[in-house]
Amino acid sequence: MGKPMTDGSLDVAWIHGEPGEPAIQVHRYDAGTVILRQSKRLNYEAPFMFLLFGADRALLLDTGATEDPATFPLRETVDGLVAEWLEQHPREGYELVVAHTHGHGDHVAGDVQFADRPHTTVVAREAEAVRDFFGFGADWPTGSVRFDLGGRELTLIGSPGHHAASVTVHDPETGFLLTGDTVLPGRLYAFDFPAFVATLDRLVAFTAEHRVTHVIGCHVEMSGKPGHDYPIGAQFQPDERAPQMTPAQLAAVRDAAAAVADRRGVHRFDDFVVYNEPRKRDMLRLMARGLANKALARLRPPAAAGR
Repeated sequence: MGKPMTDGSLDVAWIHGEPGEPAIQVHRYDAGTVILRQSKRLNYEAPFMFLLFGADRALLLDTGATEDPATFPLRETVDGLVAEWLEQHPREGYELVVAHTHGHGDHVAGDVQFADRPHTTVVAREAEAVRDFFGFGADWPTGSVRFDLGGRELTLIGSPGHHAASVTVHDPETGFLLTGDTVLPGRLYAFDFPAFVATLDRLVAFTAEHRVTHVIGCHVEMSGKPGHDYPIGAQFQPDERAPQMTPAQLAAVRDAAAAVADRRGVHRFDDFVVYNEPRKRDMLRLMARGLANKALARLRPPAAAGR
């Protein structure tokens, strides 16, 4: 039998672009698990980040879309959370590993804030660096590896398709399956579709063999209306879906991807939108819709921009 799962809560109203909201929202899921979200007012991507504590080290997964600590105080926030944890669990030389779900800019911009932090390792964004640090070796991407935080052993699964360095992280303590941009309630950009489908097959197979409570990606782009995503660039999403999905929804993503595997382009489903190796015209339409929304937002009250 593994360790008992912690009893945490995702009953939280996430910041979504309201005026005056903080640059970073901090939600303590349980005593050793923190979920952070960057404000859409600061950057429309509004990525989620995850801080997991073990006895020997903590893992910060992703560093957001903004570099400047003056406007995006991620290092200050993480340092405060680590200090708070160490008050309850005193020890010397406690380490922090800064890694990423994948290497796109909106997930690595804050890395520079940790460059001079003591007892800290920042894993580079490139696929080779990720494979070497976590020890995937020749098993990439079909194998998985363990990463021990000290009494809290995570499993990392190679997950290319959206990005060459994408990984999925399973935490048995919470049951979280952290999927980055591979699976989320929003636009699933698969630039290597065969690799994307293979990744989804591996993730669905993994959930059949392991305890998974929530599948959590790094963005929310779907509204509460089935099949409706907010325009790219929207900085206000008052009716957005919750970030967490279920293993059944993960399986639905896999089935949807398999069904459209021979058709490039954009395919809309209730809980997500699949971009199968999007063509230039697909991305131009996406950008045009975003620009039109920005133009309309200038005519609306500030709180209504991005509807």
